[in-house]
Amino acid sequence: MKSINIGIIGAGYVGLTTAACFAHLGHNVICVDNDENKIKILLSGKIPFYEPGLDKLVIENITQGRLQFTTQTQKAVKESLVLFIAVGTPPKESGEPDLSYVENVAQEIGSVLNDYRVIVEKSTVPVKTGDWIKETITRYNKSKAPFDVASNPEFLREGSAINDFLNPDRIVIGVESDRAKEILLQIYEPINAPKIITDIKSAELIKHASNAFLAMKISFINSISIICELAGASVDKVAQGIGLDKRIGPAFLNAGVGYGGFCFPKDLKAFIKIAEELGYDYRLLKEVERINEEQKQRFVKKIEGLLWNLRGKQIGILGLAFKPNTDDMRFAPSIDIINELQARGAKIKAYDPYAMNNAKKILKDVTYCNDPYEVAKNSEALVIITEWDEFRNLDLMRIKELLKLPIIVDGRNIFDPPKMAELGFIYRSVGR
Repeated sequence: MKSINIGIIGAGYVGLTTAACFAHLGHNVICVDNDENKIKILLSGKIPFYEPGLDKLVIENITQGRLQFTTQTQKAVKESLVLFIAVGTPPKESGEPDLSYVENVAQEIGSVLNDYRVIVEKSTVPVKTGDWIKETITRYNKSKAPFDVASNPEFLREGSAINDFLNPDRIVIGVESDRAKEILLQIYEPINAPKIITDIKSAELIKHASNAFLAMKISFINSISIICELAGASVDKVAQGIGLDKRIGPAFLNAGVGYGGFCFPKDLKAFIKIAEELGYDYRLLKEVERINEEQKQRFVKKIEGLLWNLRGKQIGILGLAFKPNTDDMRFAPSIDIINELQARGAKIKAYDPYAMNNAKKILKDVTYCNDPYEVAKNSEALVIITEWDEFRNLDLMRIKELLKLPIIVDGRNIFDPPKMAELGFIYRSVGR
């Protein structure tokens, strides 16, 4: 395999994982971020967030000389054949993504471009963003250097990002020229996965459509969980029964308190907005959003229904991150659930293996604990919001002794209801 010089602009979840994995494949990678403190942390061999295995991969490739970090975009442009734009696209109040960071990078690239480069969208962006990147670079490209724009959307799940990158279901490459196609295929040559070559606009839409469909699957099974509770059925068995249908599949059919994280909520709002601008009212996705928000409210009512009222009562929360194996609190269901419990007068104790430092920046008047048992002590109910493996292996009899009342409300269905009843718990889960 021929090694290619690659520049990654943006050292967040996507950019840093992409940089480390490309270096692992044998390419020479320069990762750029304008946050000087973040670059200092990375140069010291640490990473500014929790992602399993990423710290070791970064250190390994720094040591072997395949991975560099800098705050200078110009350095990456001059030394790299391919430049991946992996900066943030946070949502505006309207729901549409803020593309100002993407635009700024395109301007920077254009202003220092002096030879052929492939500029690749890696950030999740609305359809037609590639056109704007091309136009922006052209406007600032005073040297008239040739370039191609491409789209290569990411499908990385926080908590398993390295495996998702190195063993993907597919690699999507949106290009306008054979030259760009051949270069990107060369970069991904070591990875054995289907490679879908398409136009840029289709590649841009594939990412939003994928996330929208997965969010829809989650909201669908959560709506089924409501019917299961009302009918006295088991959502676990219903999910198993429909998931074995090869046309449907079992993934994302786990009932719970709803989806969170940065991708699904942001991308769903963005896709609704994109459709609106194209003249289509995407009512299906609006309903997906509504079901997700309602699920959190129903969960709070479930807790309140077990305790009669919440004023002055201490509730223990296990799990704050939006999913296990990450410290990401962005759009985490725990935020809305805890805020609503507090609004109804409850006092909150909480524990998460990795997300508490980030949670402290968002959640107020919460007592943070060192382990699940400290959370349980003298709480009138224990509430599970994130399905960390640590919680699956709790000493339940010890938990029962520590709780003021033997009540567990499980938002992720990690325990077996008959066994919990046998142990003497008042146990409530979702859709069972």
